[in-house]
Amino acid sequence: QVQLVESGGGLVQPGGSLRLSCAASGVTFGRYYMSWYRQAPGKERELVALITNLGFSTNYADSVKGRFTISRDNAKNTVYLQMNSLKPEDTAVYYCNARLPVPGSFNYWGQGTQVTVSS
Repeated sequence: QVQLVESGGGLVQPGGSLRLSCAASGVTFGRYYMSWYRQAPGKERELVALITNLGFSTNYADSVKGRFTISRDNAKNTVYLQMNSLKPEDTAVYYCNARLPVPGSFNYWGQGTQVTVSS
């Protein structure tokens, strides 16, 4: 049974930082591409960052480039999202995603963690 469990969300002031974690179980973690998505109220879910299975390549949404960093520790079955210089528009529920790098592969999702950026 695949489980993705996010943690690290919370309330932070503009300009602050948070580090999200996603712990995976029930998968051969080193085979999976891992991503962070977010969904703000009234908006569609959007891709924030992706990291390939061995961590050699990453990709970011334009809105977070230079502020967010995705990383992974395959020995701990965990993916991270370091978020710096947070803005109110970063407020959203952040979801962890896992999928194999094969066209049409199934997407696994975590339950989400709320990030609120507000003074």
